[in-house]
Amino acid sequence: MRLLLVEDDVMVASGIKLGLSDAGYAVDWVGSAERALEVTQSESFDVAVVDIGLPLMDGLALTQVLRKNGHTMPVLILTARDALQDRVQGLDMGADDYMVKPFELPELLARLRALLRRSQAATSATLSFGPLELDTAQRLACIRPPGGSAQPIELGPREWTVMEYLLLQSPKPANKDKLLQALTGWDKEITPNAVEVYISRLRGKLEPHGIALRSIRGFGYRLELLAP
Repeated sequence: MRLLLVEDDVMVASGIKLGLSDAGYAVDWVGSAERALEVTQSESFDVAVVDIGLPLMDGLALTQVLRKNGHTMPVLILTARDALQDRVQGLDMGADDYMVKPFELPELLARLRALLRRSQAATSATLSFGPLELDTAQRLACIRPPGGSAQPIELGPREWTVMEYLLLQSPKPANKDKLLQALTGWDKEITPNAVEVYISRLRGKLEPHGIALRSIRGFGYRLELLAP
């Protein structure tokens, strides 16, 4: 998943970015609301984490402008303010969640997973398709055949990102360009052909269990169950 971090404190931003990157997010960081508005004109993000205390335009005003510009990605506000009025104002201006500093990284990750599930109409931390199960909280993947025991599947970090994105999009197809954006941020380069590499690896792991990854010409990929 690709995440936009909007935080003007370099040390705080570095710590958050490191933690989120270790958790599998492709994180792009900007230090101002103005820069965030600039990049969201041309880039697509799955979720945004926005500090409220930004210079010039604050995080609440940024969130409001993003909504007015038609951006529907979930926005989580970070703030040192813990007054009820501040939290209510943030939610009323378009934020989806609100965390008060200081916070623990596991809670931030859990809230982000919940926001992503909500944005994709998923209701559980476990995503499934046929016998395939992905536990997004524990980052465990397995095949659970009817009446059988779970068989773990080893997924590399980018294989996990592709698989999670495919499951969140299912039954709709996943757009290849958005898959590419979910795999990398500005500070890492990856070619469009790399997506094919990860799709090929996943096919090799899923097809023996009756799950196909169909290519949709000119668009992307869709999970399908193979006929018995």
